[in-house]
Amino acid sequence: MVKEKRVSLSRMIPWAMLAVLAIAAATLLPALFRTETALQIRASRQGMTLPDGFYVYQRLSAEGIRIKSITPASDALVVTLESQEQDAEAIQALYRVLPPGFTIAKMEGKSVAKLAGKPEGKLRLG
Repeated sequence: MVKEKRVSLSRMIPWAMLAVLAIAAATLLPALFRTETALQIRASRQGMTLPDGFYVYQRLSAEGIRIKSITPASDALVVTLESQEQDAEAIQALYRVLPPGFTIAKMEGKSVAKLAGKPEGKLRLG
């Protein structure tokens, strides 16, 4: 009788491992295919200074737009949004709030990581 329990338990272990693997895959896969959406704010005329990041954050937050980060990048300000659905709203809000003379461009994918100074792949140390 003891032998029968071991056989049934040994049959269940692979199924339990398969279930754990399926749950892990279902949890991690969406994160792999997510693309970051960001807006790049640039001055269209020479001599104009970029708006303050905190000012941009306050104004977009007041409009109900959720911001992941605001990063200065060479001659631009990169605003990374928490959801892709809000990019059109954010562009309209920025054109309303910022003075004339700024261009706002939508960025997606790897160009966001490059402009924000984030490493694309693995970091190599040493």
